[in-house]
Amino acid sequence: MNTIKQPVKPAAERAPSYYSASLNFETDYPTLQGSVTVDVAIIGGGFTGIATAVELAERGLKVAVVETNKVGWGASGRNGGQVTGSLSGDEAMRKQMRNTLGDEVDDFIWHLRWRGHEIIKNRVAKYGIDCDLKHGHLHTAMKTSHMDELKATYDEALRRGMGDDVTLLDAAGVRAQLSSDLYCGALKNTRNMHLHPLNLCIGEAKAAESLGALIFEHSEVLDIVHGPRPAVVTTGGRIEAKQVLLAGDVYHKLERRTLKGLIFPAMGGIVTTAPLGDLAKEINPQDLAVYDCRFVLDYYRLTADGRLLFGGGCNYSGRDSRDIAGELRPCIESTFPQLKGVQIDYQWSCAMGIVMNRIPQLGKLSSNVWYCQGYSGHGIATTHIMGEIMAKAITGDLEQYDTFAACKHIKVPLGDQLGNPMLAAGMWYYQMLEKLR
Repeated sequence: MNTIKQPVKPAAERAPSYYSASLNFETDYPTLQGSVTVDVAIIGGGFTGIATAVELAERGLKVAVVETNKVGWGASGRNGGQVTGSLSGDEAMRKQMRNTLGDEVDDFIWHLRWRGHEIIKNRVAKYGIDCDLKHGHLHTAMKTSHMDELKATYDEALRRGMGDDVTLLDAAGVRAQLSSDLYCGALKNTRNMHLHPLNLCIGEAKAAESLGALIFEHSEVLDIVHGPRPAVVTTGGRIEAKQVLLAGDVYHKLERRTLKGLIFPAMGGIVTTAPLGDLAKEINPQDLAVYDCRFVLDYYRLTADGRLLFGGGCNYSGRDSRDIAGELRPCIESTFPQLKGVQIDYQWSCAMGIVMNRIPQLGKLSSNVWYCQGYSGHGIATTHIMGEIMAKAITGDLEQYDTFAACKHIKVPLGDQLGNPMLAAGMWYYQMLEKLR
């Protein structure tokens, strides 16, 4: 019962994940050869790059995306698939942005929470993207002190007119939603969503392509040429552009003189069980996505074919994991004892770009070369928000971009060598505090 079964025919050059094994279709974009001229060159074929490409193409600009591996190869195609209104670094944003926005900062952050949902939902409908999009989410409390946090969120939602979307549950209320005795309460939110992220990313790439965007895979960028007419250089080609966006998050090593020490990799692990049959409806009858209130949390949901997709145990050392199934099986079985011994079909890791203050990093490397990165584990919704903000900025509307670009970030000397130990120490500190609450 404990064997790990990988896909019979794993998708080429992708993580051996459930997502790779359940693609609607595989991408087959060409490698960049020769010279191409566009309005905007985007480096990175994940959600940030692809979402920005769609936004720019819809505005009539000629766009080219270059990706080292395959579209959605990194965190965009490996994550937990939850689209929630939780913003990374919202308190840090509130403190820093108050200088720019004044009394409007709370409204700005609140509306930002839900903008990604709107973009994704509208784009899926507009372009007919099949990505198993569903509504419904539980933010669960492991102990009584967690309920104070959930109650504050619930009260704000009521003040903001979201009364039809949220319900505060006690332990019995949670058991009516999940066949688990692990939680003492939860906040149910029907505006939040969950989906197949790799199918979404590839579907958006197809949408961008339909609008005239050029997409190149297997095209690692070796250099960005700055100047009046910037360029992106790969082994086999060159893209001349009016503007360039670096959207590779934690996966690239470009422009290290400026960007080194700002963002650090943290490795998350995810597994997917064998199909559960009737057990799927027994343990999660409302088909909800779930994560808990802990600093290092577990998160899970059902897939379209009735498997349990379960993630957690983030590793802040920056080193790849380990026996992911062995680490997560006890978490699954403590959450759902009826799944003891369940077969794990897929296991994989996901590198997340972590920022010290958790505020997404938007900025310029030169007058016409931009960067956007750092979602700290909240990537699906946030990347789409940032894609819209970057597209606006590139086309001349700088208002939201300037709000983020004005935020100050900690730059850690020696980059990953010091930054990842600092993150690991911070994780330990918050875990210790949590045990005392």
